[in-house]
Amino acid sequence: MMSDDHKAALATGRSQAKAVRAYLEALEDRSRRGRRRTPEAMRERIEEINSSIGDVNALSRLKMVQERLDLTEALEVAEASVAIEDLEDAFVKVAAEYSQNRGIGHAAWREVGVSSSVLKRAGVTRENR
Repeated sequence: MMSDDHKAALATGRSQAKAVRAYLEALEDRSRRGRRRTPEAMRERIEEINSSIGDVNALSRLKMVQERLDLTEALEVAEASVAIEDLEDAFVKVAAEYSQNRGIGHAAWREVGVSSSVLKRAGVTRENR
């Protein structure tokens, strides 16, 4: 049977891993190439499609319906996503301890896209490991 301390340590580890994973995934999403559409621009395009869809041929209508569905899905994701600043703050709170516990060095964080300034805020230095 696990002690309460052991259970608490496991819960802390899961919480830290969740914060680290969310931040790293946000960095990956952010670094993808291509122009970013703002939610406002997506809503405007949906309105354009809705206003002109009745004036086009069947094949164009099909393409516009698909574009509208894609934009609606992207808009839902954009509006539901957490600001990267919040994810970064959560990462900063746990990164030093997470690094220490898992033997992750400064260079590994840098290679996966975490900036030096974020690592500095988190207390992860080149000497840590």
